[in-house]
Amino acid sequence: MSRVGQYAVFTDVAIFDAVRTPWVDLGGALSQVSPIDLGIKVGREVLARAGIEPQAVDSVLAGSMAQASFDAYLLPRHIGLYSGVPQAVPALGVQRICATGFELLRQAAGQLRDGVQLALCVAAESMSRNPIAAYTHRGGFRLGGEVQFKDFLWEALYDPAPAIDMIATADNLARLYGLSREAVDRYACDSHQRALQAQRDGTWAKELVTVDNQVFELEGYQPRRITLARQTSAVHEDSHPRPTDLDALARLRAVHAGGVQTAGNSCAVVDGAAAALVGRAGDCARPALARLLASAVVGVAPEHMGIGPAPAIRLLLQRSGLSLGDIGRFEINEAQAAQVLAVAQELELDSTRLNVHGGSLALGHPLAASGLRLVMTLARQLRQHNLRYGIAAACVGGGQGMALLIENPAYRA
Repeated sequence: MSRVGQYAVFTDVAIFDAVRTPWVDLGGALSQVSPIDLGIKVGREVLARAGIEPQAVDSVLAGSMAQASFDAYLLPRHIGLYSGVPQAVPALGVQRICATGFELLRQAAGQLRDGVQLALCVAAESMSRNPIAAYTHRGGFRLGGEVQFKDFLWEALYDPAPAIDMIATADNLARLYGLSREAVDRYACDSHQRALQAQRDGTWAKELVTVDNQVFELEGYQPRRITLARQTSAVHEDSHPRPTDLDALARLRAVHAGGVQTAGNSCAVVDGAAAALVGRAGDCARPALARLLASAVVGVAPEHMGIGPAPAIRLLLQRSGLSLGDIGRFEINEAQAAQVLAVAQELELDSTRLNVHGGSLALGHPLAASGLRLVMTLARQLRQHNLRYGIAAACVGGGQGMALLIENPAYRA
């Protein structure tokens, strides 16, 4: 029996509401903030916006990739406690690298089958606080011995199995699918222009929460706080979208000789957090943001990891009985421009339904949090345009792909 991945279908599962912080560039205003505190911020905010008391939550699920604070082991638990969730409610850490945000929703839906009524899902990533790490020095240093420290953030881009970095995996896809440097730059340019237009139009406003300097109190325990860097008093919007053109992108040097990927057509490195509330659709007191219908996750060759969304989306459609034509919008994470174009070519996607407000090339990709951002952005598009179904998907370092199928609960035929 051939194995093509994992598929799960969900009944009566809804995303009540979802929010995120602005995505802020590496070294920017959020650079000194622990991902735990970013997670507390969005955890509190999503409960407030949904009009739900923290006491109603009976499961906390949280994800973050890098250990970006000394208390990183406690991230899920402290996000729950400082968000006001009762002490008796347990917390679980979730990790699927770039698809962690999706996996949080998948795990929450599974817990609902086991009796959970309401799950708080939080993803927080501080790329700026990725450490310079040493893993072999517990026993001390020998005279003349090797002293090895490495940049955790840089090393996270490298896969030692095929012995190539993530940029090279996108270059592999560019060769495999015949993608030119001009085509890749053009896609990146479009992503930036779409994101800038969406920012001007206020498209992101409903999903964003302003982050400012504040203290989180918890009776009987030490306070936690957000202290913004660069003498910033508040952060209101994503910092990376910027005007660009094809000439500017074309002047950038490729990361690898003969490749098509550059700093301009690869995802931005940013800090940020996102949160969602997942419960039974029948229990939602107000119209839910989206219904969560199904998930699919697959494995692919590590050297072609960026193609992962294609087989994941195929599995999702095959098992759900839907076709590409039934899907009103696709949000596919833009790890690299060549990677998204390869997926679009493989599936023969209609470009007018793909990442219509831009994507991670323009906004940035805070690893664990991107999946939740993709889903909330997608859900609001479906509602705005009265579309029924949407798919959010992402590739995953190491060679995986994951996709979620959501439905607009307000759809009218």
